[in-house]
Amino acid sequence: QVQLVESGGGLVQAGGSLRLSCVASGRTLSTYAMAWFRQTPGKEREFVAGIRRDTPYTYYADSVKGRFTISRDNPKNTVYLQMNSLKPEDTAVYYCAADSGSGAPSRSWEYDYWGQGTQVTVSS
Repeated sequence: QVQLVESGGGLVQAGGSLRLSCVASGRTLSTYAMAWFRQTPGKEREFVAGIRRDTPYTYYADSVKGRFTISRDNPKNTVYLQMNSLKPEDTAVYYCAADSGSGAPSRSWEYDYWGQGTQVTVSS
């Protein structure tokens, strides 16, 4: 079992940047595909970005492509989400997720472990 803890959220103006971190404990991160999701009140959890377990291949939602970058540092057991050119519509609680498979799917129910979330608020 793995425990995930996100950090790095906060309040930022439109056009600004934030970097989210997700630190894993309990098991090494290299055994999981990883992803970031986000959720706003009354809406389903939305896939933002994913990174495969065994290769550096990454996937992004169309809404964040070109602005967000997911990366992983396996020796540090940490996954990052660099968010640039933030927009008010990026405001959400951001969650880190781990999948025992290799593929980093976009469907939330395929993920085995979740962090508690970190709030990102982008003001206009």
